[in-house]
Amino acid sequence: MIDIINILMALATIAFGAAGWLAPDWTMKKVSLADTGTTMGKSEVRAASGALFVVAGLGAILLGGPIAYVMLGCIWLGGALGRATSLVLDGTTTRKWGFFGTEIVFGILLIWMNMAVAAA
Repeated sequence: MIDIINILMALATIAFGAAGWLAPDWTMKKVSLADTGTTMGKSEVRAASGALFVVAGLGAILLGGPIAYVMLGCIWLGGALGRATSLVLDGTTTRKWGFFGTEIVFGILLIWMNMAVAAA
């Protein structure tokens, strides 16, 4: 069952990443980022919010071991840490809380499930 959840979470990671990578305008709108007239904003979304997650999810699937999925969880927790910092320093919104909830659940679940397997 853990293997199935791991793969589903990695596929979800890939799907979220694909949105940022291949549809940066849509992603920028969803996260309230403005285009300032250069291509740097789109480039950042394609890289940091997009292809990074696609490759991380693919890497976890290809490596297939519990430590690969722990690392994927760490990536999600990194997002949660940044989001929590924004919630404290920049103010709260419903959308920010929703993103934080997704990031923290993915991160904790991937780490918790796979550390138990790795320790066995």
